[in-house]
Amino acid sequence: MNHMLWSSRLEDWYEQNKRELPWRDTCDPYLIWIAEIILQQTRVAQGYDYYVRFVRRFPCVEDLARAEEDEVLKYWQGLGYYSRARNLHAAARQIVEMGGFPRSYELIRSLKGVGDYTAAAIASFAFDLPYAVLDGNVYRVLSRCFGVEIPIDSVQGKKYFAALAQELLDERNPALYNQAIMDFGALQCTPVCSEQKCLTCPMNEFCVAHSTRRVNELPVKARKTAVTDRYLTYVYVRCQNKTFLHRRQGNGIWRGLYEPPVVESDSKLTPAELISQAPLSELMRCSESRLIVLKEDVTHRLSHRLLHADFYLLELDDIDYVKKILCSNDYVQLEETGRDGYAVPKLLTLMWELL
Repeated sequence: MNHMLWSSRLEDWYEQNKRELPWRDTCDPYLIWIAEIILQQTRVAQGYDYYVRFVRRFPCVEDLARAEEDEVLKYWQGLGYYSRARNLHAAARQIVEMGGFPRSYELIRSLKGVGDYTAAAIASFAFDLPYAVLDGNVYRVLSRCFGVEIPIDSVQGKKYFAALAQELLDERNPALYNQAIMDFGALQCTPVCSEQKCLTCPMNEFCVAHSTRRVNELPVKARKTAVTDRYLTYVYVRCQNKTFLHRRQGNGIWRGLYEPPVVESDSKLTPAELISQAPLSELMRCSESRLIVLKEDVTHRLSHRLLHADFYLLELDDIDYVKKILCSNDYVQLEETGRDGYAVPKLLTLMWELL
């Protein structure tokens, strides 16, 4: 295959079909970095508004570095995979300590939360350095066009595709080429491709999968992520227009986010089983208490886990007693009207709507 013809065909397609996105109108590495981290686990259409809101609040790396983690997580709320936000915050402080955004691939790669793909994207888009990007879209395009059946999630596959991507890179125009192949995978060479889309594809003369009618069989993955079920029972406490939230600890994906009392279990809990759990068992000793079902069997899918949630409202009358029980367990008391000021998992935004 003529590599120059390959790259020029992709770039011509891109000039005619590219998506107009705000982070493409800049060479500012900070803005490119924010966009790339958001888009790691989020589609462009979904991430666009989050990007605009985030950079409006944190327009430069110094603003992000100075912010409190709670506020960063609040502006990230709804995007999920919150370790990305925590890593962004930590890396912003690294960058400030460096005296500014690093300009070499190696130093960009050293930032917390920045992997090979993100480093290549920033290096090429901001500084026009010759590093090929390799994301899900690029894997798909290369696997199909070259008929590669090596699993993309294997050690061998990752090495093979990284070398192939770098070999094909238009080193004279790395930013243009990288944007072109990523958009081509997102818009033209999509996960499920119709025969009509392949027939009108400008790259079909290069495409082994098209000529052998194996487009939707590639790329190959060696293994599928095992999905486990987890049950969460949330209890929103209401007492004299006050409620109580707890900052989640540990190393889970929701670390640092806030939540009302919750019981995690391997199966669905009955109301009797629920109120036998601390601190709910203590709260039920209030002189007046009323447990109300808000919604049951709400499902929320994560990459490796299917969450099943039940939402309850617990209305109590003795604020001093409730405060004594919950505040001694590291819950924060707040006015109900103030709960939107706290970053919570996306699952809980539905509960807030029900309330």
